[in-house]
Amino acid sequence: MQLADPSSAFHISELWLYPVKSLGGIAMDEAKLLPKGFEHDRRWMLIDENNACITQRVFPQLALFKLSFHEIGFVITCRDVKIILPIGLYEQEEIMAQIWDDTVEVFEVSAAHSAWFSSILKMPCRLVYFPDSKPRPVDPDYAKRQEQVSLADAFPMLIIGQSSLDDLNSRLDVAVPMNRFRPNIVFTGGAAFEEDGWIQIEMGANVLNVVKPCARCVLTTVDQDTAEKGLEPLATLSSYRKQGNKVMFGQNVLPVTIEHSIRIGDAIHVRSKKNNKIPA
Repeated sequence: MQLADPSSAFHISELWLYPVKSLGGIAMDEAKLLPKGFEHDRRWMLIDENNACITQRVFPQLALFKLSFHEIGFVITCRDVKIILPIGLYEQEEIMAQIWDDTVEVFEVSAAHSAWFSSILKMPCRLVYFPDSKPRPVDPDYAKRQEQVSLADAFPMLIIGQSSLDDLNSRLDVAVPMNRFRPNIVFTGGAAFEEDGWIQIEMGANVLNVVKPCARCVLTTVDQDTAEKGLEPLATLSSYRKQGNKVMFGQNVLPVTIEHSIRIGDAIHVRSKKNNKIPA
């Protein structure tokens, strides 16, 4: 683990990778930064019979699929059943799939992988891959240099301060873990919602723009261990983290410099800040 930089008040405490959209994440010690976010992050997803993405919003049981590294890719486990997802494996026939308001060109991994998921979920679906070479532009209202995004909801990366979660948990009867919010980067230091005031940050050789608060949905109410849904933490967040009709928690991030690794313990230096933070 890299030694902390004492000149910074903020340090990376967690790094997370989510290879298959809406399935379990993998805790990392180090992650390579690419234009669409961390390498292998949300490059795969499940689609239904209409080629639309399948997520925990409607199918909370997706939380029960856990991922870990394998020498040729990833192991996907659901209860006691496993399948290997090799990196670089996919069919050549293109599929035009829908992810929210975007249509993207994806490729089925294999009929065997699709059948495995269909059998466990008891509904027809396909596992598809989204190559980095295929376009999916970030919302032009927030793009700085025609940035692209993977199969994440809207932006390549999400950052949350541990102090922000601590503040939320101080208001809840039962604390929730950070995995409810599926961040890529978690940091320690500073006050709750410190990240709301950032415009540009630096982590080692990497520069990232903090572009927009993250609007939260019902996925945050899904227990990632049991797949059970409740009302929290969304109900409590809505009481003090609303902006218009949306509930905000965490900040969306766009990489500026790319192809450098980010590591646990790296210092975060704030290059520029704003004053219009969301009221806490």
